[in-house]
Amino acid sequence: MIYKATVVIPNLNGAGWLRQSIESVWAQTEQQFELIVVDNGSTDQSLTDARSYCGRENYTLIENGTNTGFSHAVNQGIAAAKAPYVVLFNNDAFAEPEWLRELLRTADADSRIFAVQSLMIRHWERHLADDAGDYVAALGWPCKRGDGMRVERYTKPCRIFSACGGAALYRKSLIEEFGSFEEAFFAYYEDVDISWRANSLGYKNVFCPTSRCYHICGATTGGEKGAKYNDFKAIQSGRNTLLLVYKNMPLVMWLLNMVFLVPGYLIKCLFFTLRGYGKPWFQGMREAFGSFSKMKKIPFRWKNLPNYLLIEVWMIADCFRYAAYRIGRALKIT
Repeated sequence: MIYKATVVIPNLNGAGWLRQSIESVWAQTEQQFELIVVDNGSTDQSLTDARSYCGRENYTLIENGTNTGFSHAVNQGIAAAKAPYVVLFNNDAFAEPEWLRELLRTADADSRIFAVQSLMIRHWERHLADDAGDYVAALGWPCKRGDGMRVERYTKPCRIFSACGGAALYRKSLIEEFGSFEEAFFAYYEDVDISWRANSLGYKNVFCPTSRCYHICGATTGGEKGAKYNDFKAIQSGRNTLLLVYKNMPLVMWLLNMVFLVPGYLIKCLFFTLRGYGKPWFQGMREAFGSFSKMKKIPFRWKNLPNYLLIEVWMIADCFRYAAYRIGRALKIT
């Protein structure tokens, strides 16, 4: 069979939701796809669930034995993919039947599209969005567009800064052109990093509201109902917010944005400290500083200057977007 897409589901101890996630993929109206599950050393029932599909046509299970991180797991899936599009899907997400067809329809419309983001809806509160695309404020903060806002706000397709790797399609040929997911990130913001690279090269990331799925959010890293903060998330945030900016901003852009970045990181330090996660946050920052010398920065190219300027405008404007979002949440406006 010639596949239109390869769906990759990374799994770590997803008992209770992995099987439902897989079944929602098998139930798609678009059936020209293969499914790859990459297991990162699960010790619960989910590994047995993943193995139970072995022998089924168009299904592959990769077992790592240990937790190699989200980035490494999806890179394994991408390397094994036989289709021109790779679709990443979280093990705690459940797709509507038209989910895959709509992603493919959108990507096929424009060869300059790198990534297509699904409308992710909160599984437990289905009137609220979970993620309609990510953005980065000039303060150095990656943010979720639409988190906790009413679903009906997000009915129009549009260009976005970044697709969320929890439910997004990527053009494999472009991943091969400018690099796979950064494994130094381990988990969190690796999707923003690869989308940023695409923006820098003049490619587009778009939001497709007709591709819908339901997401538990944080089930793997924070329990079934997704604890918002814990030591693991604080470490990842402390490290990856620094690495994200360091890797993707040209030196001049990085220096110009210090007026935003320094107070942004100070605010984050205070935020995590006040919530009792100051120690893991600073551990993550130390890990980031230790990784700078090993991190391969995206090279500056004069031909990409218009793209850098566009990214800068987006980041400054997104400071106001984030402020409006926080005010709206404080006033309970959804």
